[in-house]
Amino acid sequence: MSTPSVSAYTCRYCRQASDASGESCPHCGAPVDVRRAISKSGWEKQPGIKDMARIQFGRSHVQIEGTTVPVADFTLAQSEWIYFSHHKLLWAEPNAQLAAMNLGGGWNRVLAGLPLIMMQGQGPGRIAISDNHAGEVIALPLQHNQAVAVREHRLLVASGNVTYTWSAAGVWFQTGYGDDREMHYPMGAYGDIFTAQHAPGLLLLHAPGNVFFRDLEPNETLLIQPTALLYHDLSVKMHLHLEYPRTAGISYYSSRAYDYRHVWLRLLGPGRVAVQSIFERPETHEVISRHSYATRRSW
Repeated sequence: MSTPSVSAYTCRYCRQASDASGESCPHCGAPVDVRRAISKSGWEKQPGIKDMARIQFGRSHVQIEGTTVPVADFTLAQSEWIYFSHHKLLWAEPNAQLAAMNLGGGWNRVLAGLPLIMMQGQGPGRIAISDNHAGEVIALPLQHNQAVAVREHRLLVASGNVTYTWSAAGVWFQTGYGDDREMHYPMGAYGDIFTAQHAPGLLLLHAPGNVFFRDLEPNETLLIQPTALLYHDLSVKMHLHLEYPRTAGISYYSSRAYDYRHVWLRLLGPGRVAVQSIFERPETHEVISRHSYATRRSW
């Protein structure tokens, strides 16, 4: 008796091919039977990884457990390893090897005034990683030489063959004059760049709230809140966009008119961009005295 053939399946979220024999994509954990949810403006919702979904990478795998504050439960094969920030470690089996790691590219991060130490976990053994905020775990399987740019503090864990470097975000503005000047980096001063080298790799991100993505066509543009950015293809360019709405009783020619403005991040395709639904709105309304390259509009 012949075994019925299994149809090929290409995941619309990670764009990797597999068969449709399981309930979720083996590369990113997205459900295979989920209905597409696309807004009128073109944003598509990234479905949450199902509880107990299993993602394979190399000879190792990770199981995503829970939905509110998901745990990434890694089962690492001999000599395969992952890296992560020390405050993401939940537990590890005694036989799993843990060590501090000097991450190339100038990793130097601080959270709540304390330094973040990068750690390496090597198999064989199990290691569990989790963020301490409610949200979603997003799996990005990277093909050989594929790279992605991620906003700082969004990394959950990366497999050992995914290299790290950083680049200046290049998006900033200054408020005040003289000794009263203050620099602002609305999406962070630096961006993290991860690249799969030698073989395919796996990148796990944590995003508060829900995640939405869209694929921009060449020269297609859109505006987002800077702190909503989660990740983007390296082909996507970005710069500031400043909006100055008319305020009742205040003339465009008054200096006070520039107290009322909105700071946006303008993205230019082609490439994929993903945003998170929970973000911080700009707190200051002081006059912007200098800024990086920006488009602007008064209305």
